Amino acid sequence: MSDLSRRPATLAEVARRVLARQQLFDPALREFLDEFYAHPALRQAALRSEPDLIEDVKDAYLAAVAEHLAGGYGLSMPAWPETHGRPLKRAFFAGGLESLKAILTVESPAAFRRRLLFVGKNALDRPRRLTAPE
Repeated sequence: MSDLSRRPATLAEVARRVLARQQLFDPALREFLDEFYAHPALRQAALRSEPDLIEDVKDAYLAAVAEHLAGGYGLSMPAWPETHGRPLKRAFFAGGLESLKAILTVESPAAFRRRLLFVGKNALDRPRRLTAPE
């Protein structure tokens, strides 16, 4: 059972909370990012464990987050993002607005684009973030 009085410290914990219906995906991921950015010494451990599968888009998103953060912060790339979940058959565009598709296609970081996830360039930004990977 997760202690909901603290933020999820790993991507695996994000998935556990979502699967247990303790927290919605977006807030759990935002809280994870706050924790990740606030504690540099714990960043590698935050990405190490493979999350349980939730559903295709969320699974792809967690894998993209792990890849993007590992690459951006010079961490060892865990093996699990390469094989996590099933490849998406249709592109997913954050926001759901047709007018955003061109911008998201251009801005989306490579770890997301290669999984057919199209998000804004600042999708993982949080107020605590001190250094920004490109």
